[in-house]
Amino acid sequence: MSIKSLGAKIFAKRIAKQTAKWRDNPVVTQEKVFRELLKKASATKFGVDHGFDKIKSHEDFVNKVPIRDYEALKPYVEEVVAGKEDILWPGKPVYFAKTSGTTSGAKYIPITDTSIKHQVNASRNAILNYIDETGNADFVTGRMIFLQGSPELTEKNGVKLGRLSGISAHYVPNYLQKNRLPSWETNCIEDWETKVNTIVDETMNEDMTVIAGIPSWVQMYFEKLENKSSKKVGDLFKNFQLFIYGGVNYEPYRAKFEGLIGRKVDSIELFPASEGFFAYQDSQTDKGMLLLLNSGIFYEFVKADEFFEENPKRLTIKDVELNVNYVMIISTDAGLWAYNLGDTIQFISLKPYKVIVSGRIKHFISAFGEHVIAKEVEEAMQLAVKETGASINEFTVAPQITPESNQLPYHEWLVEFEREPSDMDRFIELLDNSLQKQNSYYFDLIDGKVLQKLKVTSIAEGGFNAYMKSIGKLGGQNKVQRLANDRKVADGLSSFKK
Repeated sequence: MSIKSLGAKIFAKRIAKQTAKWRDNPVVTQEKVFRELLKKASATKFGVDHGFDKIKSHEDFVNKVPIRDYEALKPYVEEVVAGKEDILWPGKPVYFAKTSGTTSGAKYIPITDTSIKHQVNASRNAILNYIDETGNADFVTGRMIFLQGSPELTEKNGVKLGRLSGISAHYVPNYLQKNRLPSWETNCIEDWETKVNTIVDETMNEDMTVIAGIPSWVQMYFEKLENKSSKKVGDLFKNFQLFIYGGVNYEPYRAKFEGLIGRKVDSIELFPASEGFFAYQDSQTDKGMLLLLNSGIFYEFVKADEFFEENPKRLTIKDVELNVNYVMIISTDAGLWAYNLGDTIQFISLKPYKVIVSGRIKHFISAFGEHVIAKEVEEAMQLAVKETGASINEFTVAPQITPESNQLPYHEWLVEFEREPSDMDRFIELLDNSLQKQNSYYFDLIDGKVLQKLKVTSIAEGGFNAYMKSIGKLGGQNKVQRLANDRKVADGLSSFKK
């Protein structure tokens, strides 16, 4: 065992003990975070406007601080962006994470010196947790690649500005810098296809042990490696041991990945965003991700089916239940207060608190009252792929409200197959039956002849990447929207049908 591997194991043991302290005292930990956030921000403009000094309980907080999304918080953010201090958090942020907005263009998410440290530590601790659990630390001596956005930063009124993944690149610890690929110059390439091709050239002959990134974009990297080397990724990188991912559910991609790699490798799921790092997979044997309760974030949860009511009930960690779809609301040490992140989660364990990401509160299909969510379509796809021997590159789902020839409306699944199912009719039947079992509203609509069973439309090879390129969102942190209540994505893919 190398000195570096031994050191990693010792460090991992220490972090595991620290994690256990807050993990095993979740309510007390969150109460402490809540008090510290309010105390530190009490003299800010937001704190004064909302009477932070008079808040003594969560009930007071609910009464004084309404839930806001970015658009509602924007007047305060604009003051921060203009260079003013002590608006949402004491002083000025050290970064703005620039993300694509919805109704008002780019969003500028403030990142403070404390919040970026929590982000970096969470990413580090996910790997250390894996080392402590498995005893495997050999990979730390090999090469590691993180497919991410450009680390080049600009400035806006004295605050550095960039993509979150690019900002994080500045915090890779010194002991990993020599192991890390791609080169700085390659990481700064903006065009995604050019960047991936260059990464292939830089890494093909290296001893890659850890590969990280959004699954759909890592898949592109793997395909290019295979095409250039005529080898499976696992044969090319004989010591490749760990895949780290976040942003989308890996399960629909797993069969394709294992085909590209040629063998199974361990994986760690992360739940990061520009607004904070919320959870990571803490077990190779159990499902879900450990919710990070001691990372400068106070969590509230609203039942998704109540979220659009006038005053939905806001729950703290002690009140949540298993297998309920919640909208996650966060207050952070970057100055986001009762902020609607837009993600929905479900708790699959309460001892400790472990979550899965079930979708986006705005990304669902309920054109007929069915309220189908991402988790449901992904589980259906996972089953159908497994049972029919199919392999997929990507898929999305949309309602077809006005079908031709007086047919009943239906859900259209647009799928780019890497390997088509041996029996397409059975594949469709498995998808539809799984969705009916998971979603009683969908079952009732099928049973009541309001909807006909779903239909699958095959998309040509490379079609999803071509579509994403056509809308300027190829690569980086961009992800294909898994499902929508309209046909914007589906119509955009129409020219890429088989």
